[in-house]
Amino acid sequence: MLGLGEAGGEIARDLVRAGADVRGFDPLVSPPAGVEARSDDADAVRDADLVLSVNSSHDARTALENALPVLARGAIWADLNTASPGLKRALADLLTGHDVPVVDVALMAPVPGRGLRTPMLVSGEGAERYAKIMSGFGAEVTVQPGPAGEAISRKLLRSVFYKGLAAAVVEAMAAAEVAGCADWLRGNISAELSGFDERTIDRLIDGTHRHARRRADEMTAAGAQLDELGIEPRVATAARDLLIALRGREKLSDQEKSA
Repeated sequence: MLGLGEAGGEIARDLVRAGADVRGFDPLVSPPAGVEARSDDADAVRDADLVLSVNSSHDARTALENALPVLARGAIWADLNTASPGLKRALADLLTGHDVPVVDVALMAPVPGRGLRTPMLVSGEGAERYAKIMSGFGAEVTVQPGPAGEAISRKLLRSVFYKGLAAAVVEAMAAAEVAGCADWLRGNISAELSGFDERTIDRLIDGTHRHARRRADEMTAAGAQLDELGIEPRVATAARDLLIALRGREKLSDQEKSA
């Protein structure tokens, strides 16, 4: 285990409980009970069959570079960090010719409270082997066919929606609190979300393109209201800018049709 913070620590602890022989390194965190402490990245992986890199996207490449000289041929390098698909592919490129397959592991739910039971979507050359090993310890692993980068790509695309939705709810509710209608808006949001299905997605996409001009004006007004309430309209402004961009494309399309 490289990285024994909130996520890595819980996964390492559960692996020990499941009977795995776990060694770990983290410059800032002591390992949980049962995990053998090692002095650095290279020391931690020198006799490993499977390496779980759970540090951060900023440290993912450095950790691999530090460990590369001592990685055993045939070992698996699994990167569990929330990094870009490009970085995951770069890690695989670094290991080309070393007989160390890379596994892109996307953790599909928060780790705290779940630990090893956190659903994992995996891709890359070593995905099948990783799934077999980790499933044997009780992990929930789904293999996504394709190279490293495929699994995290799906997680990040989902994050655009989930985190964007959360940001919109936070901003709208903060403004509603100031405006004195928080209970009303909470109920309205709940009712809208409870009726979502695949047809709703189609309507949202179609309606956004079809009514971009009017909705851009509406979101301009919404942003102005948030300013009046003392709430910075970050999400409202982003929505307005997207609608303005779509409106511009519509104008260009109309000009092309009339040319």
